[in-house]
Amino acid sequence: MLKIAILSDIHGNLPAFKAVLNDIDAQGVDQVFCLGDLVDFAPWPNEVIDLLRKNRIPSLLGNHDERIAFDLPIIPLQKHNAAETEARVAAITNTRQVIHPENKRFLASLPRELMITFSFQDTPINILLVHASTRSIDEYIYESHDQADLITMMNERKADVLLMGHTHQSYIRRLETESGTKPSSIKMAINCGSVGRTKEATASATYLLLTVSDQQAPYSASSIQYDLIRVDYPIEQTIQAIRRSDIPDFYADFLAEKHKGHLATF
Repeated sequence: MLKIAILSDIHGNLPAFKAVLNDIDAQGVDQVFCLGDLVDFAPWPNEVIDLLRKNRIPSLLGNHDERIAFDLPIIPLQKHNAAETEARVAAITNTRQVIHPENKRFLASLPRELMITFSFQDTPINILLVHASTRSIDEYIYESHDQADLITMMNERKADVLLMGHTHQSYIRRLETESGTKPSSIKMAINCGSVGRTKEATASATYLLLTVSDQQAPYSASSIQYDLIRVDYPIEQTIQAIRRSDIPDFYADFLAEKHKGHLATF
């Protein structure tokens, strides 16, 4: 049995990242991968990168990492109002100012995708890791995304499973296939959520756990198990650190509202 953890979108939130790593260690995970967006919105971009490198976690390049690594312009997003646009510019500018040169070079070295292949009695199962989609580093693929388009993207890359981040909203979606297809054609589209800035109802950090059964056995739908893991972390520590930093309080308020809603569910 092999356990693999996939995490994404830490966004400088060191307390959340540490809590997830502690949980990953408790789960007895064999390998960890990150889908990118290590920086912006919380005051520990350098510490997050240092900890990721210390733990030898392979990472992809996220859109926020790309902007910092290559000094790309900040393009306003239509979905943001004026207040969030202003806060976003200030937060990204803060990362530009504090990022260490060696960490900026590290971000610039990150790949855009990674393929993991398992073989069950010579039946290959290809798992493609991307930050946002196979087409773009900043395309939003939500759970309701057109199924035919997902299958087309995956077929173009010869992928059976597509693992994504970017939206900060986790889901596990089994794609419908035509009757009579081979087991190897089963396709899964999965978003592993966000470690540092979830947009879900819970304030918890989220990551994906893959449990791979005996690869010598014939492949079946249960050969790889996918579980979304939610981890509580000291969110108040992050909230107060943002308020003490030059990052706009907009991002502290965002986490505080999430925390308030999280407590209300108990």
